[in-house]
Amino acid sequence: MNVLRFSDIAADGRARGQRVFIRADLNVPQDDAGHITEDTRIRASVPCIRMALDAGAAVMVTSHLGRPTEGAFKPEDSLAPVARRLGELLGREVPLVADWVDGVDVAPGQVVLLENCRVNKGEKKNDETLARKMAALCDIFVHDAFGTAHRAEASTYGIAQFAKIACAGPLLAAEIDAITKALAHPKRPLVAIVAGSKVSTKLTILQALAAKVDGLIVGGGIANTFLLAMGLPIGKSLAEADLVGEAKAVIDAMQARGAAVPIPVDVVTAKAFAADAPATVKAVADVAADDLILDIGPQTAAILAGQLKAAGTIVWNGPVGVFEFDAFAHGTETVARAIAASPAFSIAGGGDTLAAIAKYGIEAEVGYISTGGGAFLEVLEGKTLPAFEILARRAAG
Repeated sequence: MNVLRFSDIAADGRARGQRVFIRADLNVPQDDAGHITEDTRIRASVPCIRMALDAGAAVMVTSHLGRPTEGAFKPEDSLAPVARRLGELLGREVPLVADWVDGVDVAPGQVVLLENCRVNKGEKKNDETLARKMAALCDIFVHDAFGTAHRAEASTYGIAQFAKIACAGPLLAAEIDAITKALAHPKRPLVAIVAGSKVSTKLTILQALAAKVDGLIVGGGIANTFLLAMGLPIGKSLAEADLVGEAKAVIDAMQARGAAVPIPVDVVTAKAFAADAPATVKAVADVAADDLILDIGPQTAAILAGQLKAAGTIVWNGPVGVFEFDAFAHGTETVARAIAASPAFSIAGGGDTLAAIAKYGIEAEVGYISTGGGAFLEVLEGKTLPAFEILARRAAG
């Protein structure tokens, strides 16, 4: 995918003295007192801001925070805590500017944070008047918020239509490169892990991947529906009986290509969904009517680990068991450590997946960790994200 990159613009001097508008993703969790509890997204946005400042630009940064009502700003919607944390990370004061749509006063070498962009009327519907006003604030628009790349909003899409120059920041460019490497030009075999509680939320992803991957590992409640499709007992486990036909179709589509959906041979069961419930390993055919399947068994985990270590590319979305409960975490840990040990290029995304990566401390061993939940899933579905589409269009002139 051909897009303009801000790193190239900054490096060749085109940003010097220019007004640069960065759409970042600074949507961080806060406690009831308004204190930031986890600042990964802020830290991840710093390189782009530094790049713009080092290039001699006048820098404006904005982001959404939470789910504010358009046109009705409330104190809890404010980016003030983000401005403070950003100032600490940059080692300089970052002024917060409210009511900025009609004009921003910022000089080269300065950076300001523009108040929560989702408070602006017309933001979510990509209002053209609002988008044109935003575009008029800058000479260069930089999209660096992959987490919003699947939304066509005024601050993510409209501004990119109308700004003099529209380009991808380093975070967004890295996502494009990783996605291209994993899905457009993968080293084979390409193995995907798609896990979660429901087939219905991941059905389009499963169908899209079934046409391109060499191995499709399913886990969690999704795997239970696939077990049902194979005529295997699942007891009272979470599953979607009405989607058995769709699961069978995915299995058949894979088989027709000489590929496979590996079905568990053993599972870890319990009589109740609880952290302290006694865990029992049993062959998949021996699952009792009152059993809950809460993890894959050690034999299945070993088989999957072997597949992952032999892969050329791995796409990972979702833990394969209830990894929050230690007794039912062994499958996910085995899979995670196999991905870490594999020479394959791996790309991982989704909130639970990131939690598993953090739990097992394998961040450095995963090829690329995607920060955009919904955007990552839409890429796996084979959709073209609005942000990618408009930036590619602008690059093509």
